[in-house]
Amino acid sequence: MHHTPSRFGKILTLRATLAWLVFAATALAAHASWWNKEWQVRKPITLDASSAGANIADAVGTVPLLVRLHDGNFNFAGAQPDGSDLRFVTEDDTTVLPHHIEKYDGVLNEALVWVKIPDVKPGAKVSLWLYSGHAAAATTPAETKSSYDDATVLVYHFGERGQPPYDASGQGNNAQTSGLLVEGSLIGSGLRLDGQTTVSIPSSASLFWAEGGSVTWSAWVKFGAPQPRAVFFSRRENSKYFLIGADNGSPFVEVTYQSAVTRSTAGAPVAANTWHHLAIVASGERITVFLDGAVYGTAAAALPAMTGPAFLGGDGANGLMNSGGGKFAGEIDELRITRDARPAGALRFATLAEGPDSAAQLVTLGADAQPSSWMAAFMTGYMGVIIGSLTFDGWVVIVILFIMSIVSCVVMYQKAVYLNRVGRGNSQFLTEWRHVARDLSVLDSENAEQAKTMGGRFNAGNQRAMRNSSLYRIYHIGAEEIQHRLGSGKNAENKVLSGQSIQAIRASLDGGLVHEMHRLNSHMVLLTIAISGGPFLGLLGTVVGVMITFAAVAAAGEVNVNAIAPGIAAALAATVAGLAVAIPALFGYNYLLTRIKAASNDMHIFIDEFVTKLAEFYSGPNS
Repeated sequence: MHHTPSRFGKILTLRATLAWLVFAATALAAHASWWNKEWQVRKPITLDASSAGANIADAVGTVPLLVRLHDGNFNFAGAQPDGSDLRFVTEDDTTVLPHHIEKYDGVLNEALVWVKIPDVKPGAKVSLWLYSGHAAAATTPAETKSSYDDATVLVYHFGERGQPPYDASGQGNNAQTSGLLVEGSLIGSGLRLDGQTTVSIPSSASLFWAEGGSVTWSAWVKFGAPQPRAVFFSRRENSKYFLIGADNGSPFVEVTYQSAVTRSTAGAPVAANTWHHLAIVASGERITVFLDGAVYGTAAAALPAMTGPAFLGGDGANGLMNSGGGKFAGEIDELRITRDARPAGALRFATLAEGPDSAAQLVTLGADAQPSSWMAAFMTGYMGVIIGSLTFDGWVVIVILFIMSIVSCVVMYQKAVYLNRVGRGNSQFLTEWRHVARDLSVLDSENAEQAKTMGGRFNAGNQRAMRNSSLYRIYHIGAEEIQHRLGSGKNAENKVLSGQSIQAIRASLDGGLVHEMHRLNSHMVLLTIAISGGPFLGLLGTVVGVMITFAAVAAAGEVNVNAIAPGIAAALAATVAGLAVAIPALFGYNYLLTRIKAASNDMHIFIDEFVTKLAEFYSGPNS
């Protein structure tokens, strides 16, 4: 028999469908937002150049970002020993950013990683993801070479032991001679400067300087004791030269310009034995000295043309050659040369991102996140411990209870939908019955369709909807009985029913009532089984689990709370599962039972009314 769903049933089904669609869409969106499922962990990194953070108002552009990793912000145990599984991805989880590792120590749990951040806007926030946790990932050489923009021609990290400094920019401007390496410098290892030992940088096409061209020279410098005209970087060619040093603690740049010597204006001396970011920016006929991202001094001169080698650590290959000054004592780290004039925002960015104290204003590393799926979330924390400690018998009990829960939910849903259909059909039937009850002649009509359609009060469409009504089905039984007795035979003309006939009709109606009650109560026994059997089945699983746990403790011969607690927690999970099955089934059973009783009362009342109306309408003259 076809049953048309009630409006409430349709709404309930629609809501359930929408809820599952929302859940599925959320899970798929979370899964899709994960860059690559083979990487198990990701960490958010935020660069805040706004007024609430580093407050960088000048242009920044494309910059290398130093990411310092340590025990406090990174799980080294979950990554590969050499850090080859590290990946940096844009906030939208689409673009992999180039990076290279300056240092990765899986024993001391320290790492220094440089990441290329494209087009940083002034006063804006930039977010990215750090992915890790891939057993077979490897860092490709292309990532290392593309960590800097095309204008960067030389980058020295000074991480080589006994070897000349290596150019990390990918331009191949490696040094010719090695210097004095110092461990534990500002960013990994650095170069010690003593005014005697120099590092020579050979000439190359990418290091050619044009007259009046643009160049940015930057490094972290630890200034030692003040010395007069202490030079630590030099380039000389014939009578022209370019020098960078400190005069009694005041950084300067000195160049030859139009056959004259020009030096930048002096600022306040820096404190001895402190790290500072020093940058020299040449553009046109102006050379600017930046100290810690701020303008420190200027020189009204153009960059001299240079094609020869450069020296780091003094003025020329022999330290103080032609300098006429003192020895520079200190350290230098992270030397960088570019063939453009870097904006002030980029120098401020480098100061804050790489400095010893103020990086937290700009760079923030968030907490680790696992793949965003309901299973990953479910398996973490306490639930992961409980599920991991479940024994085989516990899983058997929980699986049985899960099946019982599914069956209970299906029964409750189907029964609720059926009762809604019955209720709606009964309401519609009673509306039409009030008209028929005034004149029961439609019941004894020779045309059976008259009784079936209650005197033609509803069409075929309404009749299909009426079939959901238990009252209509009982009415139909009574109409057929009357047709059988009054449609033909000795009572056809008198239209009279004897008392025995009315009792027979009532018996048929009562039989229909029994069938309707059986239909209303079908499968309700499954809910009673879930209510009474669920907790006991869960208790059985708990008792068996506790027995196994204590048996394992007895076999081990010692009491260890860390060994007992997970087993007990897992054993109790069976009881929780049993209650989780029984409680919803109990609520649903009581609600459905109330609805069934209401439908049963309606049928009893209708049968009494129907029989009474029959006795009154079809009684004989002497009845």
